[in-house]
Amino acid sequence: MFEIHNNMIDDRIDEIGENHVGTSAKTPLRADAFDISDEEKIAKIQDSVKDILETLGMDLTDDSLKGTPKRVAKAFVNEMFMGLNPKNKPSASTFDNNYKYGEMLVEKNIIVYSTCEHHLLPIVGRAHVAYISNGKVIGLSKMNRIVEYFSKRPQVQERLTMQVVQAMQEALGTDDVACVIDAKHLCVNSRGIKDIESSTVTAEFGGKFKNKETKREFLDYIKLNTTFD
Repeated sequence: MFEIHNNMIDDRIDEIGENHVGTSAKTPLRADAFDISDEEKIAKIQDSVKDILETLGMDLTDDSLKGTPKRVAKAFVNEMFMGLNPKNKPSASTFDNNYKYGEMLVEKNIIVYSTCEHHLLPIVGRAHVAYISNGKVIGLSKMNRIVEYFSKRPQVQERLTMQVVQAMQEALGTDDVACVIDAKHLCVNSRGIKDIESSTVTAEFGGKFKNKETKREFLDYIKLNTTFD
């Protein structure tokens, strides 16, 4: 049964991306993206959200709504899309692998909260990140922060998966990094087809993780029961 389940994961990974048009692993940003301050962005977005709500017919003098434009603007700049600003990129400090640990290290079940760039609806799921040291190691929490940073921007899941791997490769100086993300997209779950059960799996395998046996080991680690009572 375990082998059958893992084969199903492999099949799902192979099928991902067939109905998407990719452009680049880089987030599409204009050259002048940071010419104005965060405070200026909040003010402009606040006005835009106000216009949207008023166009929809909402009464912004109502106590429940009058603060909404500013709340949304602050959430966009400071929280939901804070990963667009390079100043928020986490430092990825590495250390010498003095204990000579030579096996795979896996950080699994990293919570992903992102936003689909097609409909600006939530993407919610889990990321599993692994690497094999070539002499350097990275703090465990830094792996979570890398996932968070690239999640906090308008995203497509394929790009997010690639960005996490590339950031880890750059920090560690090795190609031997992998990432699998399994997430629900509310643009699928709550609108359109309204399929509340489906999730999307994406994967990026670098270096040794392209080897069938190493890839299998990583996928097996993901399926380990790590629930603690």
